[in-house]
Amino acid sequence: MHWRQQGRTIRHQVPEGSYILRSFEEQGDPLPFNCRNGCCTACAVRVLSGTIDQREALGLSRELRDRGYGLLCVARATGPLEVETQDEDKVYELQFGRHFGRGRIRPGLPLDDE
Repeated sequence: MHWRQQGRTIRHQVPEGSYILRSFEEQGDPLPFNCRNGCCTACAVRVLSGTIDQREALGLSRELRDRGYGLLCVARATGPLEVETQDEDKVYELQFGRHFGRGRIRPGLPLDDE
């Protein structure tokens, strides 16, 4: 794991099928997280090599998963893995920016579908 924000590289053995975030915590290296449910982007990483099982990652579209992004709180180890932490706001923008990119919502204005 390359923790960019702290300039650290952390190596741990994570038992296959175990949640990566939980395993790192149990080994004394708590990682960034917020919801623990795979719904936000606080624990987002980019997979550099290997694969993860993250079928519970509701906070990431199939497109972002296919581009190598993952959420460690719901990611399970499937074998050797190298990941790099990401900036939460960047991943959030990649995930949701196209939906909120038309500016602020103003009260009293009709929706496009109306």
